[in-house]
Amino acid sequence: MKASLLTGLNKFEVKNIDIIDPKENEVQIQVMAAGTCGSDSHKMKSGWKYGYPSVMGHEFSGKVVKLGTGVTDVAVNERVAVAPFIPCYHCYYCKVGMFQMCESYSMLGQQENGGFEQFVNVPARNVLNIGNMKYEDGALIEPMAVAAHAVFGIHAEIGDSVAVFGLGTVGDLVVRLLKIAGVKDIIGIDIDDQKLQKGVEEGCTQVINSSKVDLLEAVKKITDGRGVDITMECAGSKVTEEQALMITSRRGKIGYVGIAYADVTLRQQAFESIFRHELTLKGFWNSYSAPFPGREWTTMIDFVSAGKIKVSDLITHKYTLNQMQAAFDMITTRSESYNKVMFYPNGIENGEK
Repeated sequence: MKASLLTGLNKFEVKNIDIIDPKENEVQIQVMAAGTCGSDSHKMKSGWKYGYPSVMGHEFSGKVVKLGTGVTDVAVNERVAVAPFIPCYHCYYCKVGMFQMCESYSMLGQQENGGFEQFVNVPARNVLNIGNMKYEDGALIEPMAVAAHAVFGIHAEIGDSVAVFGLGTVGDLVVRLLKIAGVKDIIGIDIDDQKLQKGVEEGCTQVINSSKVDLLEAVKKITDGRGVDITMECAGSKVTEEQALMITSRRGKIGYVGIAYADVTLRQQAFESIFRHELTLKGFWNSYSAPFPGREWTTMIDFVSAGKIKVSDLITHKYTLNQMQAAFDMITTRSESYNKVMFYPNGIENGEK
C-alpha cells in the first residue's frame, strides 16, 4: 500500500509499505479522508519525538475492510470515524472515566501509524459508525469533538457574551457550537480577514482583526466597558493567551483550548486580572469522556447526520498523498490562507462520497 512517511523534520516521502492483518480486537480501515491539525505542522517541523519514519494523521475516517479476532460489534464495509487516542484503561484516571487524563496513552498518528496511508489497523473500540455521512465530514468529527469538549466544559449560557480567539478549524467550530447552544453575542478575534468573514457567516455577531486595532479598546466598546463573560482561547499564541486575561469581565471564565508552543510570560497587569477580577481559568485537553470515546464524539456525529451543523465548508484545500510535501510547505510558510487541509489516500473522488 501507499503511505506518506515523515522521514525527517518537514520531510515527507511517499513509499509502498506492507500492511499486516489486524490483531486481536483491531480492525483494518481503508482510509478515505485524513485532515491536518495545527499540532501536526508544529511537531513535524520543530521536534518530532516519535522516531522516523512515521505515519502521521490523527483526524481520519474510512471503511472497515478486515476484522481481527474477537471483534463482534464492528462490521466489514462499515463507514467509520476514528478516535485517535488510545488510553491504557488501567491507570486511576481511566478507571474513573477521565480518559483524556490517562497517564500512559498512545496516539494514532504519533506513537502508532495514523491516517496518512491507504490502510491502517486501529483498536475496534476506537471506531464510530458514521452511517451515510461523507468520509471528509467523518474526518472532521475529531476536531468537532475537540471543540465540543471545550463548549460542554465551559458551560456557556443564553445571555452570555463570548469572545473566541483564533478562527481556524477548532475556533470556527467553537463558534458554530456556541450558536447552536443559544449564545447570541459572539466576538471572533483573528488576524486573517478571510477567517473573520467566515466567522460572521457562521455566527459571530462582531469580529475584530487584532492586528489592525487596539483589541482591548475594541472589546470595551462592544461590551460597554465590562469585557466579555467568557473567552475561548483557540489560537495557541503566547500573545492571545495573555490577551484573554485582559478582555474578560470580572468573575468571568476563560477556556484555554489552543496549544502553546512557546513560553507564556504574563505582565503584572495580566496576572493581577486573575485574582483581582476573580477569573476562572480552565484548560481543555483533547476530546474524550466516558464511556469512551465520549458524548463529544457521539453528539457531533448526531449533529452532522441530522444536518444541525455543516462542516464540509471548512475544507479549503484537497490533496492526494503524493502532494503531502507541497501541502505542508504551504501550511508552514503560510503562502496561502487556509483552514482545514484534507488528504485523500484512496483518491479525492472516493473521500468526497
